[in-house]
Parts: sequence; structure tokens; C-alpha cells
Amino acid sequence: MRGPHFPPGRTRVAGAALPRKRAARMRSAVGAGGRRGGTGVGRGAERSGASAAMPREIITLQLGQCGNQIGFEFWKQLCAEHGISPEGIVEEFATEGTDRKDVFFYQADDEHYIPRAVLLDLEPRVIHSILNSPYANLYNPENIYLSEHGGGAGNNWASGFSQGEKIHEDIFDIIDREADGSDSLEGFVLCHSIAGGTGSGLGSYLLERLNDRYPKKLVETYSVFPNQDEMSDVVVQPYNSLLTLKRLTQNADCVVVLDNTALNRIATDRLHIQNPSFSQINQLVSTIMSASTTTLRYPGYMNNDLIGLIASLIPTPRLHFLMTGYTPLTTDQSVASVRKTTVLDVMRRLLQPKNVMVSTGRDRQTNHCYIAILNIIQGEVDPTQVHKSLQRIRERKLANFIPWGPASIQVALSRKSPYLPSAHRVSGLMMANHTNISSLFERTCRQYDKLRKREAFLEQFRKEDIFKDNFDELDNSREIVQQLIDEYHAATRPDYISWGTQEQ
Repeated sequence: MRGPHFPPGRTRVAGAALPRKRAARMRSAVGAGGRRGGTGVGRGAERSGASAAMPREIITLQLGQCGNQIGFEFWKQLCAEHGISPEGIVEEFATEGTDRKDVFFYQADDEHYIPRAVLLDLEPRVIHSILNSPYANLYNPENIYLSEHGGGAGNNWASGFSQGEKIHEDIFDIIDREADGSDSLEGFVLCHSIAGGTGSGLGSYLLERLNDRYPKKLVETYSVFPNQDEMSDVVVQPYNSLLTLKRLTQNADCVVVLDNTALNRIATDRLHIQNPSFSQINQLVSTIMSASTTTLRYPGYMNNDLIGLIASLIPTPRLHFLMTGYTPLTTDQSVASVRKTTVLDVMRRLLQPKNVMVSTGRDRQTNHCYIAILNIIQGEVDPTQVHKSLQRIRERKLANFIPWGPASIQVALSRKSPYLPSAHRVSGLMMANHTNISSLFERTCRQYDKLRKREAFLEQFRKEDIFKDNFDELDNSREIVQQLIDEYHAATRPDYISWGTQEQ
């Protein structure tokens, strides 16, 4: 099928006019990832010999209270999986050499492993708690940035963004040094919350600058969305969320949505924790983060770099917000009573809404569907079992796919860490691109509209230069998020490929 003519310098994909540099990144992603669709099954590194290839390094940026807390749990998990002590020393029992530690760590002169991580915050509490933990010596102290005045951003996006403008040289000195120390940097992973001040405001500023400074590098985010079931003590949360969503839409290549509403529900219903603490929720997030990077750290034939992962999940550049599901979930206390897990059991459960880490609303007017699914199956698995499971899922029509693309679930088989005890023979992570994620954005827009109509709490924003004269930035962000919602709705229809090209 011949597509529409695109004017030079811009690439239009289903209504989204994108700068050439981002369009080129997405084209190279499709080239690297191979054809989308099919039921390709990638094997682990011990069979492919892929671990000998040069690692594509990833730098992790942790922003604000939430970003640093989930980042801390992520590094604890990675150390445990790779047999690295809290001081960065490889444990004596960690003798297997088939993993790729160098993607997320580098070795210092004394052979300690140090995370390729940059820790940023505008107030000291969380970073001080990290520096007083057993993992204090794991990090490079030169990669930790705390604002001099230490007052934080006061849960105000505008304050976080403005402070980013003032301190960006100090921050990019750290990021540039870390990037220069990489042999083949593939991109950045940013951990943050969209509802507060630092993760949202400073995070938004960094997303814009990263795009300018590293136009050919991928940017993936793990973005925590606020809990909608609880009253927030941050009255400007809808403003913060919407302003951040604009940057996530325009400046990120892939956004893994971590919805606190769903995470709390899963902790309560699936893990039977009555009042889940931040630490318990963050452990759940670290499970998702480590599982989603397992094919990068234990590489095989497929999905062994970030661009390969993104290519299999994101066919059009703007629709890059992913939801995840994980199974089986257990707490330490319940390990002994776990059922027998099979590939079919895991893949079937991954499609159940109760295991998905995003709380989406029901929309009776739109036939929402999957755009793409990648299941990362960990454990010793026979590929023939995977093919049989995919066939059963197809026969039972357990997944509803877009009408304009291949209706297929991609599967990557990955090793489990040999150093961690596991109660399950097989576990699985689903990374899915689903049109119903737009309901999350619609909820944010409704909350924003209520506040904006009354012009409530805007005086906090007016103090900063970006809002000194008017609130056009807020209204522009609302418009861009609405366009994103409209495009997700359009993606459910067969004519999506021609959507948005009428004006040409």
C-alpha cells in the first residue's frame, strides 16, 4: 500500500508532525527491530552467543523523591540479579559470565561495579536516606546533584521547571561526563513522578534538553501516575500532570506508565497487603523495571537492545505509552503455597485486567484494542510450548487487536538470574501498547478542566517566569494531550493509517 506524500523535513504519521530527528530515530528503530508482527521467539544468551556483542549502554536519571526511591529499589534488584554486593563488588558465588552488566554498570579502576546512574533532587531527604543505606558506596558521588538551597519545588511544576533552567549546566556536566564514559551509548532511562514538583517540572525540562543535546539517543521513561482513589494533598496535581504529559508526548520515545491506582490495587488484592507502604509499591515497580530490562542484560537473538524493544511495540511515534502486567506476583510469606506455573498459564494471566499495572476506565463507545504486545517470559521454557500457547490464545480470541496491523503477540524468552531463589518455574512480563491507556489521560484532563474553569491555585504558577504573563503553556498542553487522546481513539478504526492527513 502506498502511503501519502510527506513534505521534506517533517514526517507525518497518523496526524503527528514530528521533527526530523525523532522520525529518523523511529525509522532506525523499525530497521533494527525487524518486521513488526509474527510470533517470533528469541532465546537466551547462553544459546545465541549474543553476550559477546558490544553492550549498548543506558544511563539512568533519577529525579525527585519518587524517581530516587524507585531507582534505589531498581539498583538493589539489579545488584541481587547480577551477584553484586551493596559495595559494588562481585560476589564470590557469581561466576557465570553470560550476563551483560556493562549495559547498566561500569567498572571503576579497582573493578568495583558502579551504576550508570545520575541522582537529582531539589531537596535532600531521599538522597540522604540513600547515602545512609547499605548501598551508599555503590553510587558515584560525583553523579549525585542536590540543589544548593535544598528547598525543593514545593509540588509546583513551574518551580521545578524554572530551577531546571538555572541549574542545567551543573546537571549536564554530570550527564555529559557519564555519556562520554560510554563506548556505545544507546539512550537514557528517566525515573520520575508526573504529579509532584521536581519529577514533573525538572523532569519536563530535562526531557526537552535531552532531545536537543542528544537527538540521536533514545529516551525511555518510567513515569509514575498519581493514585486516583485517594484525595491528593497536592492541589495543583492536575496542572503538574498535564504539563508533564505534554513533554512525555513530544520528547520521549517510550513511556512505561506506572499507575499508582493500579499498583495499590494489585498490592491489596493480589499480594494481600492491607495498607501497602511506599517501599512495598516501589518493590513492585522495581520488579517491572528489572523484568523489562532482562533481555538487555541477558541478551538473545531478539529484543537485546532498547531500540529492538521499542520497535516491536511502537509502530507510530506518538502512541508510545505502554502498560505492563506481571505474573505470578507473590510476597515472601506466600512463596511456599504457589501453584505450578506453565507458559500458557502465565500468558493467559498476563492478559487479565487484574494483573495490569494501569487502571483504565471502561469506554462503551470505543472498541479499545491492543496495538502491540511483547511478552518477556523468564525461566527454562520450551519454544514449542510458547507456540502452542499463542495458538490457544488466538483460538480463544483472548486479545483484541487493531484492525490495521498484525494481530500477534511477540515473545522474548529470557534467562532468570542464577543467583536469586525463585518460587516459580516460569514468570512473565507483558509490555503492551493498548488504546485504552487514553482513559488515564482523559481522567487527568477532566481534573484539569475543573480547576482551570475556576482558575484555581494559579497564583502558585504565576510566580515563575514561564507563567508570568499568561497561562498559554497550560492551554497548549491541554490541546496536545487532547490530540494524543484523539489519536488513540483513531487507532481503534481501520482508517487510522490515513487519519490526520486530510489537510495535506
